[in-house]
Amino acid sequence: MTPILEIHKLLKRYPGVTAVDHIDLSVLPGICLGLLGPNGAGKTTTIEMIEGVIAPTSGRILYKGGSRTRRFKEEVGIQFQATATFAFLSVKETLETFRAMYKNPLSIEELTETCRLEDILERDNERISGGQRQRLMLALALVNDPDLLFLDEPTTGLDPQARHHLWDIVRKIKKSGKTLILTTHYMEEAQILCDEIAIIDMGKIIVRGATDALIKEHCAGVTVTLPKSVFERPAEQLFPDGEKHCETWKCVETENSYEFLTVDVNGCLETLLKNGVDLSRITIRSQNLEDLFLKLTGRRLRD
Repeated sequence: MTPILEIHKLLKRYPGVTAVDHIDLSVLPGICLGLLGPNGAGKTTTIEMIEGVIAPTSGRILYKGGSRTRRFKEEVGIQFQATATFAFLSVKETLETFRAMYKNPLSIEELTETCRLEDILERDNERISGGQRQRLMLALALVNDPDLLFLDEPTTGLDPQARHHLWDIVRKIKKSGKTLILTTHYMEEAQILCDEIAIIDMGKIIVRGATDALIKEHCAGVTVTLPKSVFERPAEQLFPDGEKHCETWKCVETENSYEFLTVDVNGCLETLLKNGVDLSRITIRSQNLEDLFLKLTGRRLRD
């Protein structure tokens, strides 16, 4: 199967900074790829080069096996982090304005149904909520019925209810066979929506693959969390020779708790009980995409 998108040795340099460092990436039709990375990792620059917003320093970007021609612009949809709309236009008028830019746009009815805009069609753009605005932005990205859809942090700033509504819409779009590239800082969002992920750090792709397979490969086991207040002595003293880790489990100290990462949950609990630790406030969960992300990119705060 020919990839819908191919990137070869993509490079972007600014004076004194290499933002994207010879990235290779291919995306098959019909999947949702999550492009993840810490702040300043290069993911936004990568996306903007693919979209044609900025020019690469070097490298090639292919669409459906060929160069990006006018066809690329006609068959791609983009939901930017922020898109300006005319405050005095209604939602319906905004959709009609954008539809006029394309030869074969989707109907108002299709866009309204897909993005759940029925209740706000006659409202002015300045009188809709944040969640409603994001659904409108998604509808505008879908106006031309794109084969490839870019979603750039689509749920940033939304409350949980609005976020889940948008997830449902994205799932529906996925079922229609479109290819999606999603950037997000919400690891739960990426794990739920993406078939594959690529993590970028320091301008390079450091890992790429199916989400569940990568978690299993890099983060096997579970996390056992307990508040510090239940320990009579520092948790590292529970380990032989005062070490914070052994072959089957290790301890990570946070501000208010200890996290025990283990592939032997029974042995972990037995050791805690033997040392008189109160387990009534215990939390046990499987490793997830956030664990993978932090393991590969580190916990250091980046501005």
